[in-house]
Amino acid sequence: MFSQAYYLIRSRTDGSYLAAYPKLSEDEARSPANGYVLLFQEQYDAMSYLNKFAGGRSDRFTSESIPEAQLKTLLDRWGYKGFGIVKDPLIPSIEFLSKA
Repeated sequence: MFSQAYYLIRSRTDGSYLAAYPKLSEDEARSPANGYVLLFQEQYDAMSYLNKFAGGRSDRFTSESIPEAQLKTLLDRWGYKGFGIVKDPLIPSIEFLSKA
């Protein structure tokens, strides 16, 4: 049986994942506990997102794949609130999912 793979964007400098912080109040800090790590269904979507929004800084990031079976482990290890599945990297259109 095949497993779905997702692609993440990771910083080459500190190893952190690219995350979204929707509706973050001024009191809340940008910590993994308040963030949603961004997932892309294809590597070219991740690279398109970087090229559009990171501009000249895209060389500071890399994309990596992760099997669906390891997603929960990633949340547990890094402490993110959930995932943001990027449906369209150029708009961007993101579906947010929180862990239970």
